[in-house]
Amino acid sequence: MSQELLEKMAQSIIDGDADLAAELARQAIAEGLDPLFVITNGYVPGINKVGEAFGAGEAFLPELVMAGEAMKAAVVVLEPELLRKGSERKTLGKVVMATVEGDIHEIGKSLVSTMLSAAGFTVYDMGVDNPSDKIIEKALEVDADIIGLSALLTTTMIRQKEVIDKLDARGLRKKIKVMVGGAPVTREWVQKIEADGYSEDAIGAVAVAKKLMGIEA
Repeated sequence: MSQELLEKMAQSIIDGDADLAAELARQAIAEGLDPLFVITNGYVPGINKVGEAFGAGEAFLPELVMAGEAMKAAVVVLEPELLRKGSERKTLGKVVMATVEGDIHEIGKSLVSTMLSAAGFTVYDMGVDNPSDKIIEKALEVDADIIGLSALLTTTMIRQKEVIDKLDARGLRKKIKVMVGGAPVTREWVQKIEADGYSEDAIGAVAVAKKLMGIEA
């Protein structure tokens, strides 16, 4: 296996070059390389590096978004091959991600979804404007471990509490953990609604999800 190819893959993520990331993924398949190995040793080190730079204030949100998109482009190419070989990545846990009802902000949630997928979680992204009951039904349908709720408006934050209250009422709080995020969300709000986890950014969200699953970050 060419070390040079792996380094190119990592660099394509760091550069946020989705076209190159996908092209290198196709090259890997053509060469008969194991897709799981390629994701883990080629692309993931790239996303980790961008994440570390973002955490240290050396990279900014646009770079993080572009790296996430490049990662997504590579995984889309490699996924069918993964399924065909039956070498499904061992999932760290199942996460349902949703922007709450009345809120149509997508980018933060999508970024968290991409980062969680890259880290090894199975993610079900429901998109925006999701009623509480619909989110809970989806979580039950896929046997989710975690629900991630995004709200970018102070007027829609209350929906995060609504989901938690409804899970409580159905006795599901021990089974399904709830992570929340979004610009207006504060630690005080998280404590008030008794959410299980909170992060200000996508990299932090991965660490929170791992912690909720009992995995050392």
